[in-house]
Amino acid sequence: MSCIGNDLGYEQVFSRYIEAHGREGDCLLALSTSGTSKNIVRAARAAKSLGLSVIVLSGKRSVELESLSDVYVCTPGGTFADRVQELHIKVLHILIELIERHFFPENYAANR
Repeated sequence: MSCIGNDLGYEQVFSRYIEAHGREGDCLLALSTSGTSKNIVRAARAAKSLGLSVIVLSGKRSVELESLSDVYVCTPGGTFADRVQELHIKVLHILIELIERHFFPENYAANR
């Protein structure tokens, strides 16, 4: 990825990867503490153009990212990026558990 950043600019570091490897049916999970990260916006655009689902975790409301998202989760944490990122970690853990429960319900059986 460093050659993409060096040769094309860091704004394309994620979108170029998606353009090369993204396939319909895939899902992009993108995180932007500020809600304005240009490389995340470009990645979301690339994902949508290829038919990928887009889930965005943001720390501030972003009309542009929200419009590109199938699921948009804004976790406003004030002016501190670390608070936003702590909230994102919690959301990610919830998503992981929901996915686990979906694909491996036997691990969550009531009689365990």
